[in-house]
Amino acid sequence: MKKQAGIDWKSIFSFPYILYTLLGSLISVIALDGFLIPNGFVDGGVTAVSIIFEKAFLIHISIWLIVINIPFVYIGYRLVGKTFAVQSMIAILVTAGLMLIIRVPVITEDKLLMASFGGFLMGLGIGLVIRGGGVVDGLEIIAHYTKKRVGFTTSEIIMVFNTLVIIGAAVEFGHEAAMYSILVYYIAMKTSDYVVDGIEEFTSLSIVSKKDQEVKSLVVNEFGKAITVYKGERGYLPTSYHLKYDCDIVVAVVTRLEIHRIKQKVVQIDPDAFFFVQSIKEVRGSYLRHHDRSN
Repeated sequence: MKKQAGIDWKSIFSFPYILYTLLGSLISVIALDGFLIPNGFVDGGVTAVSIIFEKAFLIHISIWLIVINIPFVYIGYRLVGKTFAVQSMIAILVTAGLMLIIRVPVITEDKLLMASFGGFLMGLGIGLVIRGGGVVDGLEIIAHYTKKRVGFTTSEIIMVFNTLVIIGAAVEFGHEAAMYSILVYYIAMKTSDYVVDGIEEFTSLSIVSKKDQEVKSLVVNEFGKAITVYKGERGYLPTSYHLKYDCDIVVAVVTRLEIHRIKQKVVQIDPDAFFFVQSIKEVRGSYLRHHDRSN
């Protein structure tokens, strides 16, 4: 194992980290205290185990949040980095502390609403903390490390662990609560993914057009996007397989907000243009640096 760098205290005391951690922890507490715990709903991970243990052993959830997370934070310290581990432990302590001092009244008795809004708020809180650089759930530390090694998303890795947690919820709170917990987990997962990735999640847009030169000029000069060009052929239609034409296939890395606008402009140039869109797990290199500077 490589020797780790020291703790980056500048990042830990930065305004974005403090803001994301406080806001994310507060929203998580509202979700837990006002929506999930009163109904025995769980969202997965260490928070779910803490809810189950609170019911089983009658010890406040804040204690379990700290105790159960300690081994995972240590693993994060060893495998991910010192700064990441410190940021995660701070977020966990803040969440546990807020659980002790904040009391959130039950807003509704409708279980579907409780599960839906509880999952949404929990995902929002978790996502904000992750954007700040830490986590509030120890299983996410394992997922953060594993994601770097195998390429799966954090949500996919955590889902494996949470299957066992849902089974535990069924035993402790009943099958109905466990089924609602699946809904809570799904909504929280989708919300946290959206918050972490944001509306600027990178996507690969490929364009095949007979007016490829005009398309290249449009994407680069009007939208300010770097492109990659593949030499290809268009044609090969079912009714005219023998017809084919050389063309440049234009590929650009764009955000979800830009896809529709680019497609509209391209269709104005070539109504018969062909598009296909692919999700991107990660973007690195000169394009990303250019994008960061332009924002």
